[in-house]
Amino acid sequence: MRTSAPSPPGLGRAAVLAGLGAYVPPRVVTNAGLCGGRSLGDEWIRARIGVANRRVADGEATVDLAVRAGRHALTAAGASAVDAVVLTTISPDRLMPSGAPEVAARLGLGTVAAFDLSSGCSGFLYGLGVASSMITAGAFDRVLLIASDVFSAFLDPQDWLMAAIFGDGAGAVLLCAAEAGTPGAFGPFDLGSDGAQADLLEIPGGGARARKRQLDDPGAEFSPYFRMDGPAVRKQAVVGMCDSVTRALDRAGWRVEDLDVLVPHQANQRILDGLTAELGLAPEQVLSHIEAYGNTGAASVPVLLAQAAAAGRLEPGLRVALTAYGAGLAWGSTTLVWPEVRAAAEGG
Repeated sequence: MRTSAPSPPGLGRAAVLAGLGAYVPPRVVTNAGLCGGRSLGDEWIRARIGVANRRVADGEATVDLAVRAGRHALTAAGASAVDAVVLTTISPDRLMPSGAPEVAARLGLGTVAAFDLSSGCSGFLYGLGVASSMITAGAFDRVLLIASDVFSAFLDPQDWLMAAIFGDGAGAVLLCAAEAGTPGAFGPFDLGSDGAQADLLEIPGGGARARKRQLDDPGAEFSPYFRMDGPAVRKQAVVGMCDSVTRALDRAGWRVEDLDVLVPHQANQRILDGLTAELGLAPEQVLSHIEAYGNTGAASVPVLLAQAAAAGRLEPGLRVALTAYGAGLAWGSTTLVWPEVRAAAEGG
């Protein structure tokens, strides 16, 4: 139930970052533990992907992780109520219903508006765009946005390469209404997609298309596991994120030279290295935790943000850009001047 009426919309209204939270499961899976006696082991994974460890959920599902991250964000912001909850995920607990209402209930937020959003690894950027629009339009004053993925549940147990790339985790941010120009206000967004290449990253089984075809042909089989054309995605991800960040910076009136910190989706270290080189940034300007956590899907950007903020790596006044690229194909970027904001990260 809403605790206060939303502020009226206006040209000076913005969505501002008010708190961050993150949760990663405690179980650590090392490269050695993953590969066993395979000849392509720790050294190969580090060189090709950049991952040494990843976190894997034991007995926890996507909503469970989301609740913990969401609670940390609310605590960091000193908030006990919100007007809406948005959950972005590519590993939902169920096809129906959405997980967001359950998250809201378990956080004690009452009967607030709550819904899920799916846009691959770009889900958090899309979620920021949607949540910011909800606030700037005057519909809500406080929106809790959570990205949560238990990607390990959708990986083929026999495909050790996919298992080497991905990890589980959840990150959350609380957005609040404020005047435009306030530190922490999200700048213009660049969001885009190319559905003609949807089959480059997919989970083909479990949806209506597979079920309908299986009804027509009971012998048809559709894998319930994630699959990816890695080389094709890698080539496009570098160019795609580079172009998207450049457009977002331009819309904010910034140049690449003005940027202090870039927070990219943690897809693959070689992708991060390529993006850094293409933009002409110094390695220390590009935040990364892929070595310790792998690719946590939609959660990678908010988890990285919360961990970096909690560790004091993001100082007020820094010009920060966020970017992601993934299944859809879909991509997104935005900017903000980093504010005085608290963060709570569990399991780091």
